[in-house]
Amino acid sequence: MNKILIIEDDINIRLELAKLLNKNNYITDVIDDFDNYETFLKENTYDLILLDIILPYKDGYEICKNIKSKYNTPIIFVTSRNTDEDELKSIISGGDDFITKPYNKAILLEKIKRTLEKNNPTYYKEITVNEVTLDLHLSLIKYKNKELELTRNEFRILYYLFLNADTVVTKNNLIEYLWNDKFYIDENILNVNVNRLRKKLEEINIKDFIKTVHGKGYMI
Repeated sequence: MNKILIIEDDINIRLELAKLLNKNNYITDVIDDFDNYETFLKENTYDLILLDIILPYKDGYEICKNIKSKYNTPIIFVTSRNTDEDELKSIISGGDDFITKPYNKAILLEKIKRTLEKNNPTYYKEITVNEVTLDLHLSLIKYKNKELELTRNEFRILYYLFLNADTVVTKNNLIEYLWNDKFYIDENILNVNVNRLRKKLEEINIKDFIKTVHGKGYMI
């Protein structure tokens, strides 16, 4: 199920949104400490964020810009601000969609559905980052007319890194994604898998693609 973060300061609207989304098979988190929203993003992975514009401490545009500078998470503005200027600002700040309060529930749910579909790479056959292409259907890695077949773990490592391109993926998050266990799997097992994958990528001249961010994890 998709996980959605709600950043809304009106407690009634916040609870109403959570109830609506939970009823429609979404998992939700809500924030009531708006100065520490980044903690939620560091500790959790979200498929979508619903964001108000008028918030304590910072406005939604500033929060949107900050999130988009670090994550690929799609953002829908849900706000009482309803001018053309507000909608334009939401686009400029990186918002993926915009709906005004009081919102129509059916329209909001449809916007959420479409935004999730649009941003879900599994709806596409391939993902490309820096001229390197991951074939999602055939488990192949492609580069300049060359290709290699990937093992299950090799594909899963690359898939997770492709989903989080330009973002540091921590070793703990990668271990949990690969083996559903970040407490009993030795970090060396992950290091061995990544090093083997790097050597394999070099066979088709993909060099320095998976970068180590010392003390943190990996990124592409």
